[in-house]
Amino acid sequence: MRVMATDPNAPYNREFCWTCNMADRSDLLIIGAGIVGLATALEVTRRFPRMRIIIVDKEGRVAAHQTGHNSGVIHSGLYYKTGSLKARNCVAGAASMKRFCQEQAIPFEECGKLVVATTPEEVPRLEDLHQRGTANGVPGLRMLQRDEFREIEPHCDGVRALQVPSTGIVDYTVVAQKYAELIQQAGGDLVLGAKVVALREDGGTNIVETRAGTFRARYVINCAGLYSDAITRMAGVETNLEIIPFRGEYYEVRPERRNLVKALIYPVPDPRFPFLGVHFTRRVNGSVEAGPNALLAFRREGYTGATPNLAEAMETLRFPGFWKMAGKYWRMGLAEQYRSWVKAAFVRALQKMVPELQESDLAQGGSGVRAQAVDANGNLVDDFYFVHSANMIHVCNVPSPAATASLEIGKEIVEMMAQRFDLCGG
Repeated sequence: MRVMATDPNAPYNREFCWTCNMADRSDLLIIGAGIVGLATALEVTRRFPRMRIIIVDKEGRVAAHQTGHNSGVIHSGLYYKTGSLKARNCVAGAASMKRFCQEQAIPFEECGKLVVATTPEEVPRLEDLHQRGTANGVPGLRMLQRDEFREIEPHCDGVRALQVPSTGIVDYTVVAQKYAELIQQAGGDLVLGAKVVALREDGGTNIVETRAGTFRARYVINCAGLYSDAITRMAGVETNLEIIPFRGEYYEVRPERRNLVKALIYPVPDPRFPFLGVHFTRRVNGSVEAGPNALLAFRREGYTGATPNLAEAMETLRFPGFWKMAGKYWRMGLAEQYRSWVKAAFVRALQKMVPELQESDLAQGGSGVRAQAVDANGNLVDDFYFVHSANMIHVCNVPSPAATASLEIGKEIVEMMAQRFDLCGG
């Protein structure tokens, strides 16, 4: 499927000589129609309105993978290391996302959340989180005693809680679809069903071969998400990173028990891991999710936990960093797998925050896959990470809060592109 917009203006790089069909050449080609690729393209249309843009994606719709399996939280910027790209872009991105939704009449809610310490031992970590959030510029944070936070979430229990009023909820598939609509209105082209099978440089430009045809582009930005490392290697760039897919499984609170949770309830995270722990999330449609766990998927699009993709599983197992990571985190991995197999164990983790919850209150929900970059030493890459090659930028690690921060990440990438490729606006 190919979605074409109206004829664009003259190419941005006027001196560049094109030798291929007008419909298949561009100043910029973006691989991946997830929320980050689309946000980047949208920023290009605003900053470089004369650029000819093509976005290609292997699926038949936008937001088919990580974006479309997102929990829908507009994160506040509470958790991330002060000064990191995550922290800076999340705080600004939450504000940008809310403004965008208001301007485009996309339903969202600034419902707030509680981060709950369920034991006295967790309180110092909660206080550290409060300090970090304050340093990151997260507005309105308040430490609450038990009687105070139970006024907000009457069925929640614990010792102390951190109130984060700026946290919100939205449907990121709707947001991504709006990004795509605005890109097309600005003259950008969206080519779906276009899996990239080869990528090479040719005489100062880039040849991108896909299942939907061959494209020639002056610049390429790789926003392929779960396959970003594969596209990077396809371009001839060696990195010490590998995408390791982690599946997150959710339960859904049955409609008659949704009253147990008014907004969002999270545990105090373990700082050793990039995952936030099982939590409760109310969605904009009124449903309430509980989860996720974090399981090795052995399939990059392994949403169901069905048969592994043998080629992808072998690629993971051949990567030295995988075994080093497994050596560090095997206890956590076993605990997560046990919670996946034994529903009662999953429920017990949730009952620490909402004791009234019963196993019968939960129905099987959906799942998502997180594209987690791991380096050769087995370290989980904690921040957004980019690699450059010739006239390409490879977005190699943009896990949560990428959806929240997508508009700001798009600005970062476009500024990176402008500086690296010496571009001027207009």
